[in-house]
Amino acid sequence: MTTAPRWLSEQEQRTWRAYLQATTLLEDHLDRQLQRDAGMPHVYYGLLVQLSQAPQRRLRMTELARTAKITRSRLSHAVARLERNGWVRREDCPSDRRGQNAVLTDEGYAVLKQTAPGHVATVRQAMFDRLTPEQVRQLGEIMQVMAEGLQPKDTEADLPWLR
Repeated sequence: MTTAPRWLSEQEQRTWRAYLQATTLLEDHLDRQLQRDAGMPHVYYGLLVQLSQAPQRRLRMTELARTAKITRSRLSHAVARLERNGWVRREDCPSDRRGQNAVLTDEGYAVLKQTAPGHVATVRQAMFDRLTPEQVRQLGEIMQVMAEGLQPKDTEADLPWLR
């Protein structure tokens, strides 16, 4: 016996389409700002931020892929480009001969420090300046609920960033 699909109501459909449009436009807006100001896409900026916040500005490549939610292959390509720019270097992991660490270089940290003010201004202008404090609080709660609901509980889940 087949269960009938639970189609979206008109309100849910409008909300879904607005969400898709807003997230696509926001990501494009952030990408364009970072490409213009630093010559890197938003995902690369996110990698530099994660490395800057890690102990000794160093993370295992597998951990970086997991937290960035990108495949190891995509991460390897991104880190190769960041290495060519002199912003990141790879090091062998001392505790696991097969593993590698990504390390944020001083030059990469300087680029991040130089780029961050413009990026934060762009995020603020594109998102937070358009919302009331109550809307910001509500959006934060909504995104937290969604993230928690989508985060797999199964450690054996077939996730792209674990491949």
